Amino acid sequence: MSSDFHSPGADASVHHSAGWANTSGEAPVQTLAYQSWTPDNLCVESFHEETQYYTSRWDALCPYIDVTPEMLATARKPFIVYALPPEGPYGVPINDKYGLVHAGSEAFWQDERRARKFKELDKLNKHFTVTEQLIAGKDVTADLIFALGSEHFDAYEIHAQEIEGFVDYVRHLEVLVLQVHADNGDLVLTDVSIILPERDQVYGSFCQWNTDYKNRSPGIYACLLAARWTAKHGYKYYNLGPVGDYGYKALFVTDFEPIYGLAMTDPQHPLALDLTSPLHTDFKPSEWNQIYRPAAD
Repeated sequence: MSSDFHSPGADASVHHSAGWANTSGEAPVQTLAYQSWTPDNLCVESFHEETQYYTSRWDALCPYIDVTPEMLATARKPFIVYALPPEGPYGVPINDKYGLVHAGSEAFWQDERRARKFKELDKLNKHFTVTEQLIAGKDVTADLIFALGSEHFDAYEIHAQEIEGFVDYVRHLEVLVLQVHADNGDLVLTDVSIILPERDQVYGSFCQWNTDYKNRSPGIYACLLAARWTAKHGYKYYNLGPVGDYGYKALFVTDFEPIYGLAMTDPQHPLALDLTSPLHTDFKPSEWNQIYRPAAD
C-alpha cells in the first residue's frame, strides 16, 4: 500500500460538461460533472415504511450531486435529490449540514480540547497498524468497494446500484482507503474517502468498523486519521458528510456548509400524505417541485 499522492489526470472540462454519448445498441448515456446515467439506471428504489419513492444512484455515497431539468423530467416520482452543489441554482436547504474540518489550519490542531482528545485516541490505538492507499478512480470497481464496505452497506441498506453510482462518480477522481489492523491481524476499520481537488476537500464517503473494537472509538479514530491525511497532503478541508445524526463528529467540525435538496412529487402521492416521510421531515410542502433555488439564497 502507498501513502503517496498523485495528481488526478482528468480533463478539467469533466466538471462542466453535460451531454449525450451514444453507444450503439444501448440506451444513450448522459453526463454531467462527475456523473453519468441512462434513464434505466438513474433512479434507485427507496422506501419509507412500505411506501416506495426514488433517489439517485449517487445518493448514499457521493457528495455534491448535480441535476438538470432534463434529469428531473426523466426521473421516476417521487424523486428526492440530496447534496446539490451549494453554488448551483437548484434546490432548497434541508434540515442538515455538512460538517467541515479545517484540517489545513494549525488552529484546528492546536485547540486544547482537540489536542487532548487526539492524544487519548492515539494512546488507545497505539498498537494498531495504519495503512493508506490512494486508488485512481479508473481502477475502482464495484467488487472492490463492496469488499471494503459490505457490512456497512447491509446495515444501512445501501443498494448495489448506489455502489455502482459511487464507481461512476469517482472514475475521474481518486479514492483514499485507510485501514487499521490489530496485532492479531483483525481488521479494525476501513475508511473510504473521495478526493475533490477543485473543492480543496477530502470527502468521507463511508466507514466500516469492527464492533469487537467499539471500546477503541473506531469511528472517531477514523475521522482523526482522515483529517491528518487531509492536512499532510495539502488539502484545506476534510468533509465529514451530514452531521445531524452523528454527535461524535462535533469534536472535529470547524465549519458548516448547507446541504441543498429537492423533491419532485405528486402532492397526492402516499409519500406526500405521510407526515413522517422525508418529504415532510426534510422539506416544506411549499418546496415540493421547486427546482430552482430562491433568489434570496
